[in-house]
Amino acid sequence: MSQLDKSALRRTMLRSRQSLKNSAWQTKSWQIGDRLKTLALFKEAKTILAYFSFRQEADLSYLFHLDKNWAFPRCVDKSLVWHRWQPGDSWHSGKYGIKEPLLTAPAIEPSSADLILVPGVACDRQGYRLGYGGGFYDRLLSSSDLTIPTIGIVFDFAYVTRLPRDPWDTKLDFICTETKFESC
Repeated sequence: MSQLDKSALRRTMLRSRQSLKNSAWQTKSWQIGDRLKTLALFKEAKTILAYFSFRQEADLSYLFHLDKNWAFPRCVDKSLVWHRWQPGDSWHSGKYGIKEPLLTAPAIEPSSADLILVPGVACDRQGYRLGYGGGFYDRLLSSSDLTIPTIGIVFDFAYVTRLPRDPWDTKLDFICTETKFESC
């Protein structure tokens, strides 16, 4: 599939997501968070790589008060660098306008985590995701030493039958929406 197909789909999905009324967005986000909290995979995870909601991605922030070691990415060059962060810690707005831990926050190797919650513009039934096009998560997930379970987080309308895909796209293990949790 061409990058043009991905770009057009990305625009459509982002328009749909950003057209959600705030109350619907928050309700759907809570439903996803509530679903995650019931999963053994989540309950047993001690260290979780997560994300700060951006452009109306599912907001999982109410989970961050749970007794877990949370880590969040900073975009550095073409890579994600992960840092520990707990509620109350400082943060700043990164180069893409995404909330990030401070550079001084303790760094964490992704391979030391127990679970990765991966945001997406869309995901498909085979476990592939459509991101913003920068390849940050594809580079992280394709790392040969990374064998941690991954859960793609999207709303139902962005969980589609099949996405256009490129050879470098990396498959996720599970997808979680407000009404479903499925293995890929």
